[in-house]
Amino acid sequence: MGNQKHRILMVSDFFYPNFGGVENHIYYLSQCLLNLGHKVVVMTHAYGDRSGVRYMSSGLKVYYVPWKPFFMQCTFPTFCGSFPIIRTILIREKISLVHGHQAFSTLCHEALMHARTMGYKVVFTDHSLYGFADVGSIHMNKVLQFTLADVSQAICVSHTSKENTVLRSGLHPEKVFVIPNAVDTAMFKPAPEQINNSQIVIVVISRLVYRKGADLLVEVIPEVCYQHCNVRFIIGGDGPKRVRLEEMREKHSLQDRVEMLGAVPHAQVRSVLISGHIFLNCSLTEAFCIAILEAASCGLLTVSTRVGGVPEVLPDDMIVLADPDPNDVVRAISKAITMLPEIDPQVMHLRMKSLYSWHDVAKRTERVYDHAMRFSDQGLLERLPRYLTCGVWAGKLFCLVMIVNYLVWCLLKFFQPEEEIDEVPDVSLPQHDCKETSWNFNMNESMR
Repeated sequence: MGNQKHRILMVSDFFYPNFGGVENHIYYLSQCLLNLGHKVVVMTHAYGDRSGVRYMSSGLKVYYVPWKPFFMQCTFPTFCGSFPIIRTILIREKISLVHGHQAFSTLCHEALMHARTMGYKVVFTDHSLYGFADVGSIHMNKVLQFTLADVSQAICVSHTSKENTVLRSGLHPEKVFVIPNAVDTAMFKPAPEQINNSQIVIVVISRLVYRKGADLLVEVIPEVCYQHCNVRFIIGGDGPKRVRLEEMREKHSLQDRVEMLGAVPHAQVRSVLISGHIFLNCSLTEAFCIAILEAASCGLLTVSTRVGGVPEVLPDDMIVLADPDPNDVVRAISKAITMLPEIDPQVMHLRMKSLYSWHDVAKRTERVYDHAMRFSDQGLLERLPRYLTCGVWAGKLFCLVMIVNYLVWCLLKFFQPEEEIDEVPDVSLPQHDCKETSWNFNMNESMR
């Protein structure tokens, strides 16, 4: 079973040309799985005029299905409306396993539901942490419970994320694997020459939203600038909280010490990082945080809030942790400034190269796929009892949804038999060595 080659459909609402941790994870993982000899196809929704089938590096095939995002890059829930096109892709590409990403992705939940109805093995990766008290989290947790009731295996990016997912979904812990994110160390390298330490540059690259700690950053920056006259900030990112940061800069007359870059394309992130000494992450919740890995790979000392899975990311001598409190973050930054003379960016980069590798992530994910494929095939009547455990009323509702979904599948088979759907011939292309190669993220070039 270990040598079995899988045919995988990656599904999520979050993929390129959108940029973020989930998008990076799917792209790098897919490239390394292709390198291991598996077939990988990605399915996401249309982005602007990018619709239909596109190809990326190493022949990675992407289906941009013609649906527009409804809310926060997620498509509108259709339940059975997406079944025909998902069924067609599964049959055309001769898929053997479906891998969904991110609990907030509507397309992911629908694809996993339809795939299980058709008898495919499914794997789910959770990339974020969610609460338990607010209305949005309660709704999302119930949807997640429905999806994971019949999932083959699940993956989380940190042990904290695993605990959160198990509590939210009721999934048995033995079915959840922990596989961290990684970083492309070939792309994120330190500057050839160490920059001057006479002026300390603190870099922040993040979406400027509440969850990423933008309000905390507003309180921290003036105090740090007051205590350390040789410190300046470079802030990359955009979002609704950018206005607050600009107001803070005007109020405290810090225009010459706080530089606002706006949204930074992923291809330019390294050039911003290597201009600094310290990377600051003020997130209020974080399952893992790939940005910390990218900064450490570029040789920056990291200061971060002690939230979620962040304490699991780096060794203690490469990161200074603080409580999500302005005074404690200021204290952590002051401590980091005193540690800078001991930091060697080249040594830090080599350590990151040995600690994190997308090739290792792909090998571990491959073993999860092997586990999932060992599960025996089960019919609808054998699967329904799992949904009944989701709640007194919710369980019955979920069973009804799955029965209706099964009937829709029967209608699809009647009106469009599998024999009438043409299968796509497999094409082998030269593969990159994902241990060393940095892939090009210029979307205009790689997706023609």
